[in-house]
Amino acid sequence: MSTAGQRVKEVRKRRGLSQRELADASGVSLSAIRKLEQGERESARLETLRKLAHALRVPTMRLAGEPDPEGAGADTVDRWAAVRDALERPPVIIGPDDEPPTVSGVRAALADTAPLFSGDQYTALSVLLPPLLRDADALGAEGRAVRVRLLQLAGWLMVQTRQFDAAETALERALDDSAHRMEGAATVNTQCWLLLRQGELGKAYDLAVKWADETEPRMSRATPAELSTWGWMLLRVSAAAVRNSRPGDAEDALRLATAAAVALGREHAPNNDFLRTFGPTTVKLKAAENASVTDRPDMVLRIAERVPVFSLKPTSNNRNRHLLDVADAYAKTGDYAEAFGKLEQIRADSPEWLPNQRYARDILGRVTQGRRTLTADMRAMADVVGLPL
Repeated sequence: MSTAGQRVKEVRKRRGLSQRELADASGVSLSAIRKLEQGERESARLETLRKLAHALRVPTMRLAGEPDPEGAGADTVDRWAAVRDALERPPVIIGPDDEPPTVSGVRAALADTAPLFSGDQYTALSVLLPPLLRDADALGAEGRAVRVRLLQLAGWLMVQTRQFDAAETALERALDDSAHRMEGAATVNTQCWLLLRQGELGKAYDLAVKWADETEPRMSRATPAELSTWGWMLLRVSAAAVRNSRPGDAEDALRLATAAAVALGREHAPNNDFLRTFGPTTVKLKAAENASVTDRPDMVLRIAERVPVFSLKPTSNNRNRHLLDVADAYAKTGDYAEAFGKLEQIRADSPEWLPNQRYARDILGRVTQGRRTLTADMRAMADVVGLPL
């Protein structure tokens, strides 16, 4: 099997470019290209491959080949063992002396844990989720709706913590149990995100396009829930396209998502589902993310000026991802103090979310690169995000 470096070399030569010319066209350093092609680096960051693919005019995955996503660390694996066990093993059989769970009881317990999901309270969820999953499994057909919702949340949580196999299991179970298109689309939204995190850009794009087509409403009479669902599918299309060096497709999808957001006129969360919140602000956040992916830090900062971050919850994942994009933009433009300040803001608001973000580690690496001495705060942040010093 050819390596990413071999594929870069093959396409570069086919285009008649020298390594120097590719470096100039892509913005990737000449030394990095040499090391990649000579096999001194076993793999390259997806961001690097995207830049090279854009310069070579091929899809990113043409260079990446088989994706090799970074999974969870040992501490994360240990913490969530009971949750994975509850997701992947057959339901526990209720004994004759056991009091069986009820649909109303499980629904109430799920409602109580909802703020823990939206607030990224991982420690509490690692304890509360296993028995809740087992109780939902024991409900049988009567508990279908509450079980689907719980599996959607559990799958999303597994993606957040980079436990991709468990996420796939949870989301496939949720989709199999879905009773209608809108319920299924809520699951597919997270499945697309899972594929993006795994580097499966083509699969993410195809899945998002399929469901965007299936959920496209008639604009003249579309409900807020329909607009939110369709809008999110379009955002997933755009995210997959921009990462796979298809900027035209990304812009087209983002334009349609903007139309859905304008028709909606505000941020809307169908059934109070924070994972499906969609509206003009969400589209701006994703536009900034696309600009970050395509290495346009100035545009990220311009968009950020128009984003009412103060109106978003401190632990909102879209908000936190946006702040990482802003921190990255500051780091790339040389404003390291502002970049580090954004990381500190996220850490204060979402201390259990930040350690799972490889992106934060990369940003901190830029901030600390070339510094002879690090402050105590920088060393503490390095410990949080897992940056070796």
